[in-house]
Amino acid sequence: MVSPFDEQPGIKEVISGYTGGHKENPTYDDVRSNSTGHYEAVQITFDPTIFPYEKLLQIFWQQIDPTDAGGQFSDRGEAYKTAIFYFNEKQKELAEASKAELEVSGRFQMPIVTEILPAGPFYPAEDKHQNYYKKIPFHYNHYFEASGRAKFIRENWKKRKRDEELRLVLTPLQYEVTKNNATEPPFKNEYWDYIEDGIYVDIISGEPLFSSTDKYDAGCGWPSFTRPLRRIELEERFDTSHGLRRIEVRAKTSDSHLGHVFDDGPGPDRARYCINSAALRFVPKEKLVEEGYGEFRKLFD
Repeated sequence: MVSPFDEQPGIKEVISGYTGGHKENPTYDDVRSNSTGHYEAVQITFDPTIFPYEKLLQIFWQQIDPTDAGGQFSDRGEAYKTAIFYFNEKQKELAEASKAELEVSGRFQMPIVTEILPAGPFYPAEDKHQNYYKKIPFHYNHYFEASGRAKFIRENWKKRKRDEELRLVLTPLQYEVTKNNATEPPFKNEYWDYIEDGIYVDIISGEPLFSSTDKYDAGCGWPSFTRPLRRIELEERFDTSHGLRRIEVRAKTSDSHLGHVFDDGPGPDRARYCINSAALRFVPKEKLVEEGYGEFRKLFD
């Protein structure tokens, strides 16, 4: 639950930890024993003028199975049940309203069992559990898929265009790259040397993926970025095609092939996201508000 919120505009800090139980300063082993009353949780510090509480709730619901009273996916037990911990009456009202809205939406046939509880003491988890998705990304992404969470999100929250629709709106190259994992020619694509200010979004879903502020010339002939705008929008998969061992990057919402990520970049994480131009659409900074991406305007102020 760190990855969906981390690094979004207006999010100041996301801490993994434990809350809701009776034991002071619990350890990870204490909590997973299901004897402390604690939930595994994240504590989020945010700027409501940039990232309103309602948006936190929206993202939260889209990461979980709210009908599961016994845990989440392959994680079973009291510590893995879902809950929203509110700090004031306004948050409580908004959380209850969002739960009620989900219940009447008809999206799920089973009752919504996620609890809405008053926030109590929060105990940060051990250092090795902080930012785990960044520290060990391959294991994190493998678990995200193998646990069943990724499949559940795709089936219950993501709307995808049918193949015949895509063939009408995409060029042949865009279709081959995004749906058949093709690679466009280096140095002969739209954005490899593009230097304008703005963001790059998924050509199919429109989800924001990368920013020109993180773009650099890697000399490879494809657009290269040191990091994504939102890691939650990407999936990384082990790729052994063409006799190579690589990490493929896909867009979660559209399930489009984007490119690959390598560990030879200039940033602190050493990441180089090598992306096909054909999988992207560029939105200049002057049109961010007009096209519904106003939250990213501050990147260029």
